[in-house]
Amino acid sequence: MSNPLLHFAGLPNFNKIKPEHVSPALDALLGEGRKTIDALASNKDTPSWQNFALKLEDLDEKISRAWSQVGHMNAVVNSPELREAYNDNLAKLTDFYSDLAQDERLYAKYRAIKNSDDFAKLNSAQQKIINNEVRDFKLGGAELPANKKARFKTINEELSKLTAKFEENVLDTTNEYALYEQDETKLTGIPEDVLQVAKEAAKADKNAGYKFTLHFPSYIPVLQYADNRELRETLYRAYATRASEFGKPEFDNTPIITQILKLRDEAAKLLEFKCFAEFSLATKMADTPKQVIEFLQKLASRARPYAEQDMRELVAYAKKLGIDDLQAWDVSYVSEKLREDKYAFSDQEVKQYFPEANVMAGLFKVVETIFGVFVKKSNAPTWHKDAHFYEITSPNDKLIGQFYLDLYARKNKRGGAWMDEAITRRVVADKLTTPVAYLTCNFSAPVGSKPALFTHDEVITLFHEFGHGLHHMLTQVNDYSVSGIKGVEWDAVELPSQFMENFCWEWDVLRHMTEHVDTGAQLPRELFDKMVAAKNFQAGMQTLRQIEFSLFDIKLHSAFDVFGKKTPLALLEEIRDQVAVVRPPSWNRFPNNFSHIFAGGYAAGYYSYKWAEVLSADAYSLFEENGVLSPEAGQKFWHEILAQGGSRPAMESFVAFRGREPNIDALLRHNGMN
Repeated sequence: MSNPLLHFAGLPNFNKIKPEHVSPALDALLGEGRKTIDALASNKDTPSWQNFALKLEDLDEKISRAWSQVGHMNAVVNSPELREAYNDNLAKLTDFYSDLAQDERLYAKYRAIKNSDDFAKLNSAQQKIINNEVRDFKLGGAELPANKKARFKTINEELSKLTAKFEENVLDTTNEYALYEQDETKLTGIPEDVLQVAKEAAKADKNAGYKFTLHFPSYIPVLQYADNRELRETLYRAYATRASEFGKPEFDNTPIITQILKLRDEAAKLLEFKCFAEFSLATKMADTPKQVIEFLQKLASRARPYAEQDMRELVAYAKKLGIDDLQAWDVSYVSEKLREDKYAFSDQEVKQYFPEANVMAGLFKVVETIFGVFVKKSNAPTWHKDAHFYEITSPNDKLIGQFYLDLYARKNKRGGAWMDEAITRRVVADKLTTPVAYLTCNFSAPVGSKPALFTHDEVITLFHEFGHGLHHMLTQVNDYSVSGIKGVEWDAVELPSQFMENFCWEWDVLRHMTEHVDTGAQLPRELFDKMVAAKNFQAGMQTLRQIEFSLFDIKLHSAFDVFGKKTPLALLEEIRDQVAVVRPPSWNRFPNNFSHIFAGGYAAGYYSYKWAEVLSADAYSLFEENGVLSPEAGQKFWHEILAQGGSRPAMESFVAFRGREPNIDALLRHNGMN
């Protein structure tokens, strides 16, 4: 019990966890797990929820809780030692769960429970868990003959290694790149706070001048504001060719992509699916790849006229700036200039009104108003001095949920923003386990004596991730495997997160969370009105960009011959021929760093973002009808969506909340494309 990863009585001991703890902890947990499985499998008693299913829930929770700490630290404080421990044990974990998923003895017991008279006596969440398990055993290869079972297991083990390596290559190429610039004449247009950070970064490396990297707080402002076109192109080229043949061979993801696609295709066909996309959709709201493609194409046809108009306007404005051949590295820069000209404000101007403390207070105020809960800072060991801990309580001070917040970008931290589960709510023997979430972003840290300042896009990102956190923390489900986001169909899991984004466009919300960093003034109504007017600026282009990625993903995993001569890049170019209005250069290697589908959980599921936008816009329309900070609508959203977790199909939850099935009209209206 001296191993902090084997401490389950309370919150994780992040201040004590070291790489050398990982292997002993996982070996102990997996060894105990195998003994438990053998004992359950050989038990002659009639299987029931209490004597069988609950025991496997207990086992899964223990392993998942320990592993979530390892995976989280690997993502936010990566080191060579931790990475090695993570990869070594990822292989063991994959092997363990592959064996479990194919165990015919366990599968037979779940089927027995489902077919028993006692099944009807279980609560709806427990019934859903049993049904999910029967489905997942089929998808895990439990019905395969022995030789195919072995191959299916090998495939899963190889895929876990390949997807981890894919993400490592993206992280390593991102971390490795640095551009030092001493000529200040090449840096005009770049915001002063960005330059200050760049200067301090160069100084920390004992270099003169300014250091620019491919991490978002450095990369995005250069693409958006740098007047020097050559500088923009240099950084764009480095970013767009990460983990490709243009860099170190050992970091090239091209062969890894091919291997991943072939293995996924083989696994799906072993289970008698026509393609991996069909296998992936077996656990989602959508029924077939064809249905997904038709949804995306319908949305594309509605968005295309707006996107083409966006592009004509952008090309014309670029010419005014002396850019006659608009290139990918010019799009953000020209777009920002056009927006400033058209709406008379810049992201940098808006950013001065969003200090971190005010933004956090504003976010918590929204949550407190619509859900009737309270959010306050608390104390717990963390993995870095910039990470903090909070709790959510009821009006009578009853603990509902807790979360860690790690907001700033830094070296050895994975890019992007995400929510993950630290501890999942459940009740066993009348004892409640409180849910705990990780909320992670990559925003600019404070500079000098000034607080961290967030762009409005970053404010939206924060609300988005907090929506995921609420889904996890406000669940009222007491059974582990469908509590919070567990068991929620992947194409519905973005509903609460995208729903929360809507509040970032409400005056009664935004004005209370702003204070100019120098003057203390509130965001002026005039500036807010300009932001709203600009809200759907290039919405057509942005919609087609997401559809491009989504079509690439679903076709890559369905209508693409992974053994043929066509490359994924060639498929992407074909899709761009059909839907794109912005064409990147031929050397752009977007697939090589598309971590969502090659290292995350979005394979044949990237369309989920657009589908969940339909759900979230339609859900938010009830708040528009009843008052955007309506506690009544908030309670209904909590009760019918957040509280339910994965205990019932997502469509049932949506219909219970909205009174009907979703349609795309609200999304098109929100995007100014109705």
